[in-house]
This record gives sequence, C-alpha cells and structure tokens, in this order.
Amino acid sequence: MNLMKSLIPAAAIVALPQMGLAQEAADGEAALHTQYIFTTLLFLMAGFLVFFMAAGFAMLEGGLVRSKNVAMQMIKNVALFSIAAIMYWLVGFNTMYPGDFNGFFAIGGPTVLDPVGVDPAEAALDYASIGSDFFFQLVFVAATASIVSGAVAERIKLFPFLIFVVVLTGIMYPISGSWQWGGGWLSEAGFSDFAGSTVVHSVGGWAALAGAIILGPRIGKYKDGKVHPMPGSNLALATLGTFILWLGWFGFNGGSQLAMGTVGDITDVSRIFANTNMAAASGAVTALILTQLLYKKPDLTMVLNGALAGLVSITAEPLAPTLFGALWIGAVGGIIVVFAVPMLDKFKIDDVVGAIPVHLFAGIWGTIAVIFYGEASLGTQLLGIAAYGVFTFVGALILWSILKAVVGIRVSEEDEINGLDMAELGMEAYPEFSKG
Repeated sequence: MNLMKSLIPAAAIVALPQMGLAQEAADGEAALHTQYIFTTLLFLMAGFLVFFMAAGFAMLEGGLVRSKNVAMQMIKNVALFSIAAIMYWLVGFNTMYPGDFNGFFAIGGPTVLDPVGVDPAEAALDYASIGSDFFFQLVFVAATASIVSGAVAERIKLFPFLIFVVVLTGIMYPISGSWQWGGGWLSEAGFSDFAGSTVVHSVGGWAALAGAIILGPRIGKYKDGKVHPMPGSNLALATLGTFILWLGWFGFNGGSQLAMGTVGDITDVSRIFANTNMAAASGAVTALILTQLLYKKPDLTMVLNGALAGLVSITAEPLAPTLFGALWIGAVGGIIVVFAVPMLDKFKIDDVVGAIPVHLFAGIWGTIAVIFYGEASLGTQLLGIAAYGVFTFVGALILWSILKAVVGIRVSEEDEINGLDMAELGMEAYPEFSKG
C-alpha cells in the first residue's frame, strides 16, 4: 500500500507535461475554430453590405437618367447582378483564384461549396468557408458591371449590353483579378491594391470608357459646339443611391481585411471603416466648395460623385493612412471629379452618370496614393494601372466593336427619342407622368 502511495505522485508528475501539451493543442484548435467562425462572419456581413450596393447603383442611375429611361436602368441592374452571380459560379471564381497557375491566365471550373455540416477537419480553419469567400468575391464583380451600366445609359440595347456583362464578369474581370488577388504576376511584382481601386473600379471604368466611345453620345448632347445638359429624373433618388453606396463601401473595404479572428484584425477593420468614411466626406465637401467657386452655385450631382470619388480613392489603401491622410486622399478624388466631367464633354464622351471620372480617374489616383502610406513603389503601381488599362480597355473595345458589327448595340434614333422604357421594354417607370 505504501508503495502504491509513492507511485501515484510519480505517475502524476510524468503525466503533467503530456496533459499540458494536450491542453495546449485543444486551445490552439479552439483558437482556429474562433478565427474561422469570425472571418466567415466578416465575409457574410461585408458581402451583404456590398450586395446592397447593387441597390445603390440602381437608385443612383435611376435618378440620373431621364424619366423615359428609368425602367431600363432598373432591369439592367437586376439582370447584370444575376448574370454576374451565375457566371462567377460557372467559371469566374476559380479563374480568379485558380491555385497554382502561370500567374497570367487560367480558366477555372464551377465553384463547389463545403459539404453540409462540414467536419472541422475538412474545413479551411486557417481562413473561412468556401461559401462565404465565394459570396464576398461575387458581389465585387457585380459592382464592376454596374459601373458600365450607368456610363452607357439611355442609348444602348438591353441584350447586347447583357452579352457584354457575361464576358466581363465570367472572363475579363476574373483573369485580370487573378494577377493581383489570385497570386499572379502583379502580386509577385509588389503591386498593391487593398480593396480594388484598380482591380474593381478602374476595370469597370475602362470598360465603360470603351463602351461610351463605341456607342457615341446621346442625341442632342453635343450640338453646335455646345454641351446641352440632360438633367436626371429624380435627384432625391440619386442621393439615396449615393448614401446606399456609401454604406455598402464599409463592407467593400472593411471585408477586404480578410480576417476578423484576432484583436489586431478587428481593430484594423474599425480603422478601415473610419478612413473610408472620412474619404467620402472630404470628397463631397471638396466638390461642394469647388462647384460653388467655379459655377457660383453648388452642384448636387457633383457633390454626390465627389463622395463616391473619395470612396474609390481610399479603396486601394484604406488601412494604413491616418484620418488626415484619408481626408486629403478623398479630397483629391473630389477635385478630380469636378474637373474630369467637363473634360470628357470636351472630347464628346457622353458618360450619363459620371462613372468614368469617379471609378476610372479616381481609381487611378487612389492606386497611386498607395505610395504615400504603403511599401509599393510608384513604378510598380503605374505598371499595374497600365496592365489593367491595356487589358480591359482593348478587350472591351474589341468586344463592343464585335457586338456593334454583329447584333448592333445602339437603339434607333426614334427609339432613343421616345425612350428606352417603351422601345425596349414596353413599359414606363413613371406612367402617370409625361416623358422627360
């Protein structure tokens, strides 16, 4: 009995290290589970915020086009999001994130989700669920297509536009996106674009620019050497759309932290929110002051686009700047919009909602501004800007030209004058009002 009493403490001493190791392993696994859960939750919450931006784009465009074209913009926005969702599942997601590839080009297959009730041993505990990652990336590609929709409004046929969306969301955007976010050659070169000033916004802007050039301006926009304004149907609706986009941008930039499982990660997300908001505010105020100085009266549409330009400008690096840094980056975006809109008119490039100044020009600026707070060099940032510009603009120009030659992309003069709502859809958004 005495021998047994002496052996028990000895056995306990021997077992203690093993128990400690087991506890440490259990704690480590629990931490991984926590990180997986919270990062997955971040993607889902940020994803539905960015999804709500689809409503923002629709309201902004619906307010800035004339009343005879509002229903057309609504159906385009619903259809383009739906097409983007299908194409990104069918080929886009695994083209953009192909795993091992040559760094330039890959075509992936359909997305397959985690199994129902996935076992922790089979889940990507160091990241997030496949479903949440897919959904978060999907809403970004839809935003890219929405940028094009507003710029080419009021004169484009519905189905040729949607064919363009199929190619843009299923092939063009995912291929170029893989260069940076899929571990491709630009990522290896040191190019930096946190949430997509170039990868998302300037890609949409380049595609929109190509479309506006191939389509030509609306009838009566440029006549006798003068620019004839074509006011939108509902500036209250456009303002609502801008606020919805502003809200959605917190998911756009905040979710791009891609992690929420540690104190540092969630603190960084909150920092991103604050910087994103500051850039939008400074872009709006800058446009407000500038239009007062230049035109003697503030211009609401410029103020709205100033806020959006501030948001696009901060998107390439919303984490590193101070609040003052976000303020001046957003302010430059507001300046860009005020001067870029009339510049496009001088070239007779008719952008109905101002998408090209906001998403392309401010996107380029935001990508360059990374050098003031990140580790990227100016040469590398310019390389990335040029690569996305050449690939997207030339590709879009070719695609628009093919569509124009094969099926035609512009409605007839009579249909454009009468409005696309009746010509293309046979219905009106505001049937009780006279045509605008």
